[in-house]
Amino acid sequence: MIKDKLVELLTQAVTEALEQGKLSLVSLPPVTVEHPQNEEHGDYASSLPLKLARAASVKPLAIAEDIAASIVPGPEIGTVRVMPPGFINFTLKADWLTAQVDSILEAGDTYGNVGLGEARRVQIEFVSVNPTGPLHVGHGRGAILGSVLASVLTAAGYSVEKEYYINDAGAQTRAFARSLYARYQQQLGVSVEVPADGYVGNYMIDLAKEIVAGEGDRFLVLPEPEAVSGLGQLGLDRMIRQIRADLEVLGVTFDIWFSEQSLYDGGQYEKVRSILEEGGYIAEKEGATWFISTALGEDKDNVIVRGDGSPTYFAADIAYHYNKFIERRFDRVIDIWGADHQGHVSRMKAVLGALGVDPERLGVIITQLVTLRRGDELVRVSKRSGDIITLREVIDEVGTDACRFFFLSRSANSQMDFDLELAKKQSADNPVYYVQYAHARIASILRLARESGIDFRDGDVSLLTTEPELTLIRKMLLLPEVVEVVVSTLEPHHLAYYAQELATVFHGFYTQCRVVSRHEESLSKARLKLVAAAQLVLARALHLMGMTAPETM
Repeated sequence: MIKDKLVELLTQAVTEALEQGKLSLVSLPPVTVEHPQNEEHGDYASSLPLKLARAASVKPLAIAEDIAASIVPGPEIGTVRVMPPGFINFTLKADWLTAQVDSILEAGDTYGNVGLGEARRVQIEFVSVNPTGPLHVGHGRGAILGSVLASVLTAAGYSVEKEYYINDAGAQTRAFARSLYARYQQQLGVSVEVPADGYVGNYMIDLAKEIVAGEGDRFLVLPEPEAVSGLGQLGLDRMIRQIRADLEVLGVTFDIWFSEQSLYDGGQYEKVRSILEEGGYIAEKEGATWFISTALGEDKDNVIVRGDGSPTYFAADIAYHYNKFIERRFDRVIDIWGADHQGHVSRMKAVLGALGVDPERLGVIITQLVTLRRGDELVRVSKRSGDIITLREVIDEVGTDACRFFFLSRSANSQMDFDLELAKKQSADNPVYYVQYAHARIASILRLARESGIDFRDGDVSLLTTEPELTLIRKMLLLPEVVEVVVSTLEPHHLAYYAQELATVFHGFYTQCRVVSRHEESLSKARLKLVAAAQLVLARALHLMGMTAPETM
């Protein structure tokens, strides 16, 4: 990336200034470049002199001039300017910019890839909804974030494994089994009530009907514990199949479906408890077993085994993360959790420290709530069932691509409104339509060129000299930087923003520059090359988001 080249030049220039005695520093802060808000100030700018001024006891403008004087511009850089109060600004050469069109076309589907990961192993665990009910619309947000993040990390050179953690043990699973047993009996004419702590959604009635249709009344003659256990397992299996099917429609798949129960069956739970006990992090008090989080800087201790002897969710999660880091040896783990898990983050990091794992190896993304709307109207219940609004209902109404883009359109830590009517609009008001229409428009231009018999493979990109052309190239060159930003921040929404910006710049170019022209054949070929490169970059952004790049609309 050109950004890395500029950082290298700045670092060399500072080193030279130090050797010449123009600067005196104990240490060099991170050297960074960014894009100026005002495009007239160039393509990139560095505030490094401002960072150095206090430590060097020299005015930032003077530092900037000394550093700039030591920079030897390469073929990429047109000008290096010093600007108050102490910025160093870079403008790229026009002929270097135009040459990048050929470079993008040569890179093909690998364009945008960066070599940050060096094949380090990353596990992303996301969705992981209890299999006690269908996915609702809020779960879709985490599903898309995890899916897109996995794609981007793979493009950045990481070895990525996607995992769904199945909560098939514990109190909620038992409540689900008892609820299903009650609904099953009701379907066969037995008068019973659903347990007070049970699941009362209409989907439980549908599930009981399916089981009666497939299994008949054979569970009625079994002892209740055996019937509850058998029905519970049947119900969980069916719910997991439904969850898997709904996610696949959304374009979300997993490499591993990991069972919580396996942590108990495989001995990880007992092993990790022993490790914590040996480290002095376990205490018995108030009739329960506690992890002494306060010894690691937490405000309070946390229960891991209740008074009745049953492990808490936290206990299972400790064993699960022991399995991830110690047994499966992932270099990094990224968990995507719902808003109700916010308080779980710090204690999870604390227990990793107790297990000898660097807490910084765990990244956690907390997704905030999703509100459904139809324009100004708030949508609260399902039209189909009068109950919860399932993710599948939303997918069926607006389509997979719209779901993916809308869920990705806001940062995870902000609440979002999902406007169903907007997501279905075929107009520029709908960002999904707007971005995909740009790709379809490009495909139409290239079809016209083929139908006109124009072979633009020998197009001379040096003819691309107008501002709309160069602006489009500049925007196309940002994709690798966007990938890098997503990796460093774990914020995939930057990709959605970029796709919209690229579409806007392309639409602007198209309205100002005639592409297919028999009267200016050389320029037409050059512009067709540019358009083909733009198609490649836009398709790459769409595919990283798991969306289609339509040829027609």
